[in-house]
Amino acid sequence: AELRFAHQDQLTGAYGRTMGRVAVQNEIDRARREGGSLVLAFIDVNGLKTINDESGHAAGDRTLQTVATALRSKLRSYEPLVRLGGDEFICTLFGVDRDTAAVRFREIHDAIDQELRPDAITVGLAALRPTDTLDELIARADAELIAARNG
Repeated sequence: AELRFAHQDQLTGAYGRTMGRVAVQNEIDRARREGGSLVLAFIDVNGLKTINDESGHAAGDRTLQTVATALRSKLRSYEPLVRLGGDEFICTLFGVDRDTAAVRFREIHDAIDQELRPDAITVGLAALRPTDTLDELIARADAELIAARNG
């Protein structure tokens, strides 16, 4: 319990960046070992700086906690949720294809929008390819996120 606590983001309860990358790599390795599919989601909390500037950091913290809680509610217990940085999270969904992951994230998006505001998050999804490294998978999901935001 102490080890897990040391590797958790204290605000959101998600894995911190370093241990989170290890957990995501473990999921990639498991998908390859079991011949299963895996989708990585890159989630950005939109407008966090504005929330912090206009409503204070406590409001920004509540926003991050709401997003993390909504994400965890749709993830299975073994699917890691990782806070990469200030307003960015990644998570993996094991045993699903991109379309199924998109449905789950529409549900998450709807729940977050009801609690916070419309378009509170933007999500990019990338399905694991046979030769992907962790960084390539994250980069592809990030590119999808940027395309979703701009499109």
